[in-house]
This record gives sequence, C-alpha cells and structure tokens, in this order.
Amino acid sequence: MLTIKKYAAIDIGSNAMRLLISNIVEEKGKTTQFSKSSLVRVPIRLGQDAFTVGEITDENIDRMIDAMKAFKLLMKVHRVEKYLAFATSAMREAYNGKEVVDIIKKKADIKIEIIDGKKEAAIIASTDLNYLLKTDENYLFVDVGGGSTEFSLFSDGNLIVSKSFKIGTVRLLNNMVNDIVWQEIEKWIKTNTQGYENVSLIGSGGNINKLFKMSGKSQEKPLSYIYVNSQYTALNAMSYEQRIAELGLNADRADVIIPAVKIYLNAMKWSGARNIYVPKIGLSDGIVKAMYYGKI
Repeated sequence: MLTIKKYAAIDIGSNAMRLLISNIVEEKGKTTQFSKSSLVRVPIRLGQDAFTVGEITDENIDRMIDAMKAFKLLMKVHRVEKYLAFATSAMREAYNGKEVVDIIKKKADIKIEIIDGKKEAAIIASTDLNYLLKTDENYLFVDVGGGSTEFSLFSDGNLIVSKSFKIGTVRLLNNMVNDIVWQEIEKWIKTNTQGYENVSLIGSGGNINKLFKMSGKSQEKPLSYIYVNSQYTALNAMSYEQRIAELGLNADRADVIIPAVKIYLNAMKWSGARNIYVPKIGLSDGIVKAMYYGKI
C-alpha cells in the first residue's frame, strides 16, 4: 500500500523567501521517501532593511504579503495538508518583526514563527544526512544565510556541537561584520574540531549549491579546497554585471555569492578540511522532515 502526503515549508530568510512543497511517499516495509514537488524562491532582501535601518520597510511588507498570498494559493492548488513557516535572522533583528508577523497572519492567513539561531541550527542538523555521513569520518556542516551562519560538527554519524553566528552574505555586503566576529568563528571551529582527524565540510545554502552546479560534478562528489579557492578568485576578478551576463547568475545571487564562498573557504581552512560536499538540503528540507517526524 502506497501513501503520498504533501507537506510544505516556508523559509523567510535575509536574502530571499522560499516555499518548498514536498511529496512524502510512505510504503509498508520501506524507508519513507521525500521528494521535491515544487520550489519557489522570491528575492526579497529583508536583511537589507533589518541590518541597516533596523526595520522591515512598508514596501517590503507589501511584497511579503503578496508573496505569502501566492504561497497560500500554491499550497491550496498542490493540496498541501500541513505546513510551517519560519523566519530567521532578518525578522529576528527587525524591531517590527513581530508586527509584520501579525500583519501577514491577518492579510495572507499565513502563520509565521520567528526562530532563534539555535533552533535554526537544530532544524538544519535534523535533516537526514545518514546517506552522506560515514560513521568513521568527521564533518563540519556549514549553512550560510544572508544574516547568520550555522556550524554543526558531526562525528561517527552523531551531532557533537552546533552554533549560530551573526555573519552572512547580506551583513558582509553592508560591511557589518568586524574582525572580532571572524576571530570568534575561527576560535570556535579550531577548538571544536581539534582532535578530530580528516574533517570534511558539508555546505548548505543557495550560493554553494550554485557554485556546485557550475562545477558540473555529480552530486556525490565533493569540491576541493583548491577548486573553491580558484572559483572565489575568478568571481572576484569579474564585475557584478559580468557575473550576471557571462555566468548567468541571478541579479540577487551575483553579489552575495562572493561573501558566501569566503565563509566556506575560511571554514575549510580553520577546520583543515580539504573537501566540501554539497547535498541539496537546507532549512526548508529540515522543516519538512522535522515536521513529519514530530520534532517540531
């Protein structure tokens, strides 16, 4: 007997908002399968508001309402039976974040929860990585967002420690990350990976996914530190316009990809990782699976 359920996750980030609709296939005697039915990404850069002026502007509130109404209709058309909507760094820091949540509930009938960095890291870490995590190896999971980056250390297939830092692509673009934050991250990574041999990175986020896609590698193959560093140098040498015209990057991706790659490179350097694996997972995937297994 085959049963198919449809769950959805809304991830309201600092650089974009995403709606993931997933098919959940249940079959007796077999492992539950999760597959993407639809993914919609709307480039509303809330972090530009939250991190510079401290509030979500009226213009972006209107855009959020329109996006949420569209998400609501898409979930109806797909016959989604259950959903959760989580907002992260930008909405956490905007002083009118809770007010925006109330407005969207009233006008779009979407209930949003603003989550802290610790819960964000836990949801991402709950994503099923068993197929990737080899029990005799160690991994540093790095999820780079627009306003925050989550680091989680896995060893022998188990989560050892995780931490969220206020560093992300939108913050870096606006020169809002000082040397002290970089030093804190370096210290945390070196301290927590000390004693663990052969650490590899697992990268999550739209920017590392794009870089991986550009590499043309098959999904199970990692990117080397040398390759990532060479791409970082090449991207830096190009203008914003060239990255759009020659590489086909979206306008809202062509600027943030450089600071994102810088975070991954530093994480590799400080952990001693030579390779970075890039499975297609993120907060929205974690929300769906955590919702299904009753963890949230």
